[in-house]
Amino acid sequence: MRRSTTTALVAALLATGVTPVFLTAPAAAAPAGHADDFNGDGYRDLAFAAPYAPVGDKTDAGAVVVTYGSANGISAARRTVLTQDTAGIPGAAEQGDRFGKTLASGDLNADGYADLVIGSVGEDVGSDADGGSVTVVWGGKSGLSGGLGVSDPAVSAHDEYGVSLAVADFDGDGRPGLAVGSSGSDIWIHQGFTKASGAASRSELATGLQTGSGIYGAQDLSAGDVNGDGSDDLVITGSEAATYDDGNMIYLGSASGLTYQTFLRSDAWELAAVGDLNGDGYDDVVTAAPGTNGKSLGGSVSSWLGSADGVRTQPQATIHQDTPGVPGADEETDAFGNDLSVADVDGDGYAEVAVGVLHETIDAAEIAGSVIVLRGSAAGMTATGAQSFTQNTAGVPGTAESADRFGASVRLSDLTGDGKADLSVGADGENHPSGAIYSLRGSASGVTANNAISFGPGSLGMSTTGYLRLGQDML
Repeated sequence: MRRSTTTALVAALLATGVTPVFLTAPAAAAPAGHADDFNGDGYRDLAFAAPYAPVGDKTDAGAVVVTYGSANGISAARRTVLTQDTAGIPGAAEQGDRFGKTLASGDLNADGYADLVIGSVGEDVGSDADGGSVTVVWGGKSGLSGGLGVSDPAVSAHDEYGVSLAVADFDGDGRPGLAVGSSGSDIWIHQGFTKASGAASRSELATGLQTGSGIYGAQDLSAGDVNGDGSDDLVITGSEAATYDDGNMIYLGSASGLTYQTFLRSDAWELAAVGDLNGDGYDDVVTAAPGTNGKSLGGSVSSWLGSADGVRTQPQATIHQDTPGVPGADEETDAFGNDLSVADVDGDGYAEVAVGVLHETIDAAEIAGSVIVLRGSAAGMTATGAQSFTQNTAGVPGTAESADRFGASVRLSDLTGDGKADLSVGADGENHPSGAIYSLRGSASGVTANNAISFGPGSLGMSTTGYLRLGQDML
């Protein structure tokens, strides 16, 4: 870590017995310490969506809930519920908007509070059905309030603008930008946000220029610093247009913008997650492949290590439910890897991988769902010490029932500020079709179900009737 001149001067003065006195003007707000701390209290917060929630008589309009972290974790009592009918949020709740279908966060306007970005993939834009829209909701001392729309620069060129989102500092200037994908092949990067006027600039990342083929539909965007240069890099999941191969395009960030590095033929069909699995200072990429690729029956996950040159193009590990050490069995249509999240659960410096298995059968309950936690190590992702959680696990609230879809979404993030990531799980079929959220603590020995909590729409002040799918997406 670079030592600043001011720090060195203070140390020298203290060593001689002199107490330094500084006369400085008040500093501008520093960027938020966490990309998901919406109220600036130092604790990460948890956002999750009910994209099919009715708003008034508008079915499938969508809602997003934020629960605020604390030393005791999250609770249903400390929450903000947002819809497009919430005061200060652009637009209006309409049937089929699916507000909250995608989520991202970061301190876009560098005021010390993380902001929430919400995609509404079913939003009609003028005469363009399902054109899609993106909304930024501003963080503040009291939490999230007020918002701004991020307009689509090419409405007629694609549908579902906002189907994929990522907030990251792609040029290393200390201010994150917003990457937005759609059903088309190009990604738009919006930068320089202010509350008053939104993004100061935007640029098009034409993904076909470097490969001669492009990517067909950016199903997922994720970001992290895979080459350790201080600028975030972008991972785009989709299909290569020329070959129809599923995988991930890697773009390396720099002061001059994003530059194509490689295409990982990972068979990833929906998403990727990024984090440092082996503790070497480079973020790694974790991808999920379906069970139709010949590697497994029910799905597999692979890890691709970062390096000074970018992401390595051969996987460090590929793991499925028949890999020794992984609980369960590799079964057709399990959907092992339907969602992924990466963070350090036990505080050992190696990030773990939470893997959703939403179609897992538990006893006689079909599509009950489970979550597998794979450990990080000096070598990277490993099956050694893997953990499994279902609603039949001791300490986890509820009972595994058919169509619960426990693991529809997963999130590893430190909600208590103890340095260990907690596991949050969405079960969007619980009490069909309402949905529920579960929170399990991280510990030195891994994820623990001790003091696990859950809550559904009723405890959040939401409708308990109708088709909500609470927990289908999570941030």
